[in-house]
Amino acid sequence: MEMHFATVWESIADVIPDAPAVTTGDTTRTWAEYDNRGARMAQAFTAAGLGPDSKVALFMYNGNEYMEAHYGVFKMRGVAINVNYRYLDEELWYLLDNSDSEAIVFHASLADRVARVVDRLPNLKLLIVVDDLLDGEEWVDVPGAQAYEDVIAAHEPMERIERREDDMYMLYTGGTTGMPKGVMYAVGGSTAALAGSGYPLLGMELPESAEQMAPMVKQLTDAGGQYTSVPCAPVMHGTGCWLGWFIPMLGGAHIVNLTARSLKAHEVLETVERHGVNGLTIVGDSFAKPLVRALDEGKPDGSKYDMSSIRMMNSSGVMWTTEVKNDLIDRIEQVVLIDAMGSTEGSMGTQIMAKGMQAETARFTKGPLAKVFNEHDEEVVPGSGEVGMVAAGGNVPLGYFKDETKSARTFRVINGERYSFPGDFATVEEDGTLILLGRGSQVINTGGEKVFPEEVEEAVKRVDGVLDCLVVGVPDEKFGNAVTAVASLVDGASVEASTIITSVKAELAGFKAPKSVIFVDHVPRAPNGKANYKAAKEIATAT
Repeated sequence: MEMHFATVWESIADVIPDAPAVTTGDTTRTWAEYDNRGARMAQAFTAAGLGPDSKVALFMYNGNEYMEAHYGVFKMRGVAINVNYRYLDEELWYLLDNSDSEAIVFHASLADRVARVVDRLPNLKLLIVVDDLLDGEEWVDVPGAQAYEDVIAAHEPMERIERREDDMYMLYTGGTTGMPKGVMYAVGGSTAALAGSGYPLLGMELPESAEQMAPMVKQLTDAGGQYTSVPCAPVMHGTGCWLGWFIPMLGGAHIVNLTARSLKAHEVLETVERHGVNGLTIVGDSFAKPLVRALDEGKPDGSKYDMSSIRMMNSSGVMWTTEVKNDLIDRIEQVVLIDAMGSTEGSMGTQIMAKGMQAETARFTKGPLAKVFNEHDEEVVPGSGEVGMVAAGGNVPLGYFKDETKSARTFRVINGERYSFPGDFATVEEDGTLILLGRGSQVINTGGEKVFPEEVEEAVKRVDGVLDCLVVGVPDEKFGNAVTAVASLVDGASVEASTIITSVKAELAGFKAPKSVIFVDHVPRAPNGKANYKAAKEIATAT
């Protein structure tokens, strides 16, 4: 039996068929139904001419259909392409074209964007639309698109097949490259790595083979220990996908999706109480702070939310400060907070906090396969104070899709071992603890999203009257970092900040647009014309 997401999930569905698998709103699918509907989607893909290595784009918010369709892609040995639902036309077209997508499964609320780009994607063979429209939202027809439930009903479940552990799994990331990049993994290594991370957290032994996993899940479920997980983060991002969905589901969990299209803290707490949720996956302070406020506000009737079922909260990729962690522990005393230092390109360290356990912000226990190397590819000596770049070992990606140059820089072999270098810099304490210093690039992490400054700068500079611009992130309670533009104008020009922000939002996803614009006489640059981001950030922060 191969170590493959689809194969493992099939074996789990066979042993706990009646246990809940996925829920959105009032709709719950059992493991048997989840498997059946995933197999019907797989049959629909193959009937449309897709096969092993075919790319299927998922342009959706969190929901049962996202997970069923992704499962169907795995079943037929295809490659699911995660698409950021905030992307506008040009960003959407770029990703669909770059990924060689042959099918799109999309929410009806996003159909207008799909309709405007499909004619530029000649390789598309199948379009499937999921109805998620709210009152007052209008239906937009996309020529040739089939209704999701009609597709489910029109196809029998695809027969199970033998798969390969070297099948490709890919996750697109905004990264530090300016445009999205597909990070390629082998399915077998990813399945084993995520199971290895999750089973101990669920109280199970590490599985030595794929055959062991379903019996272990059945034993846990029969004993009343099925885990219930809510990915508060979007599952089109690695944090929500891996921590909130894949890892728990490899342990036979029940995944409950939120219904709002953005974080609504009270909905999270209501969902925890309603479903007896055990684990939440969040995105650092930008998610944790609203949860703390909602806990303090309580229910409309003045009573408190019942948080007694919560066991864990997971976060990754952004700052989650000690102060905010303590606020959560003060309100949910039994919770264990797991802060993973990682990215789409690899996992490097972990920080765990619970009642009676203190930790410092940006201080992580180094992963057993992670190392820190200096610029000469020499391992940093613990306690030396030397700054180095963190390297992730273990399940290292195969590379970036269609980008051999970037792959060669990020994924390298040192002393016979292959490592991933996502770009994080750190020092190493004498006890081996990592002190994270930040990214070497200027990427801004805002509300769980990555923003590449140059892309925003170019959009700002296209506004009539704008002469120059640099974009930086400044500390912000809600977003972690707020995208801020420092701009200068053409002599005699008069431009409102709101005009710039509106113009950028017309070109790029809303989260990339500046939250504020600071006007200066001259944008800080070095004599050679290179951007002086440090000076720009000082101006923005002071203002």
